Amino acid sequence: MAGTQTQFQTFLNEELAKTKGIYYPVKANILQRAVIRKAHTSKLHPNPDDEFCDPKTGPNYSIISRYESDYRRNGDNISSGLFVGEISEPLMVEKTRPNGFRILNGHHRWAAAMRVGYNPIGIRIVNLTTEADVHKMLKKTNRTRRVSMDLDEVIFVSGRDRPMEKSLRFPFSRIYRERIRLGIPALLEFLDRKGFDVWVYSSRYYSVEYLQNLFRHYHCQVAGIITGTARKSSAKVIRSMGMLVDNKYKCTVHVDNESVICTFRDEKEFEETTLSGSEKSWSAEVMDAIGALKAHE
Repeated sequence: MAGTQTQFQTFLNEELAKTKGIYYPVKANILQRAVIRKAHTSKLHPNPDDEFCDPKTGPNYSIISRYESDYRRNGDNISSGLFVGEISEPLMVEKTRPNGFRILNGHHRWAAAMRVGYNPIGIRIVNLTTEADVHKMLKKTNRTRRVSMDLDEVIFVSGRDRPMEKSLRFPFSRIYRERIRLGIPALLEFLDRKGFDVWVYSSRYYSVEYLQNLFRHYHCQVAGIITGTARKSSAKVIRSMGMLVDNKYKCTVHVDNESVICTFRDEKEFEETTLSGSEKSWSAEVMDAIGALKAHE
């Protein structure tokens, strides 16, 4: 779909009008998420809540133009795996009804691919956490205390970042490439034994089911998972989910790399323990800190 900026903007407006009030996200099953890796650009729908579709912000055509050049130069090598770069990364999408997929991340690449006629384009289908999911998670527990941790900053580690747990055995090591921080399984077992629900949060576009299965392979119990927290387009929904969780628990313990902070729903006071910063003793220090908190009484 080559054309001027005005022509693409007209197409975008028509696409948004066509899907408004009709298209909505639905859960993709495990087979669909595993098998569907590409889609025609015509099957991908813009997200009306994204800045890309906001008339005040709109598409950045300089970015689109750069991606167009990349597709023209390297399009033939992407499918064969001979080119690795930003345009070779799959677009993050969620399945929609009545058909196709809604773009979560990658609108500018989608626009560029469409304008130069590059098809099909790589996609990754994810099931992000919804309010309905949070309600279901909360119904499964009667506990009044929880521990919250950031998945990206605290639980997952890179090769040179921190000491890590052994990788999963093949073939699961090929499916779940994320590495878990050393001591996380022991810490989560400790928290479950002491009566805390564990909630993890990620700004990235993970499927809830993917993370649930990953933790099961490490024999970890996680009560709640909220993904895609960095979505500006869903800020109100993210806040609403956070309020649901906050109202459920009388006590929340937030664990990060430097400290353990305990807050109480009906009190202004809080307790904080600063950690030493030692990677080898991090999980043991967190256990000791939580054991000494008022919430542990």
